[in-house]
Amino acid sequence: MSLLPTQKSSPQHDFEKYTTLIYGAPKTGKSTLASQFDQALFLATEAGLNALETYNVPITSWEEFLAACGEIAAGKHEFKTIVIDTVDNLFKFCSAFICQKNKIQHESELDWGKGWKLVKDEFARAIIKLTSLPYGVVLISHAEALEIKTRTGSITKWVPTMPKQAREITLPICDFIFYVTIENGADGPQRIIRTKPSENWEGGDRTGAMPETLEMSYTAIKEAFGQAMGGKTA
Repeated sequence: MSLLPTQKSSPQHDFEKYTTLIYGAPKTGKSTLASQFDQALFLATEAGLNALETYNVPITSWEEFLAACGEIAAGKHEFKTIVIDTVDNLFKFCSAFICQKNKIQHESELDWGKGWKLVKDEFARAIIKLTSLPYGVVLISHAEALEIKTRTGSITKWVPTMPKQAREITLPICDFIFYVTIENGADGPQRIIRTKPSENWEGGDRTGAMPETLEMSYTAIKEAFGQAMGGKTA
């Protein structure tokens, strides 16, 4: 029996099956936006959901995260979106797990970068497995401004605050990278989403057809996604 396909795959028209990174400064509404996703379950690695009505599982260690993922994979639930809030803390839990397992205080204690590689591999294994399940995944991170030197001077670029190793894993697997920010508009301060990459922020849109700027609401995202997919959505 051949494993090679005989037909091309079709584009996924169900937005709830995609992986999305939402990042921005504190108090910009990242968790509120994620809570609007369809039948969302929060794996909460930090406080901040008290003002929201959500289904959430407090996560305080890597072992608790793996246990929650096991229940999610079993499929005996009605959740459609899994939200990790925040992925920054989750990576720290992964690092602590590897250090404890190898009886070290810090990844750098193992020779030739072995400690860093063990953390990165363990984190990648779990995240890739989670995103391969038939659910949407939303990763939440904070934002920080980096000064980047250029030939003519320097620029300020907003990036997720997760460590570089975590960014190297999560950014490539995300279908959408949304930078949320508050900017002054005609009617005063407005929360908006930046969807495209820029020299001033990380961004990404797998469809390539969504507007550069969106109103910060799940409804606006779904409408833009539907138009980007030619009106064909699940």
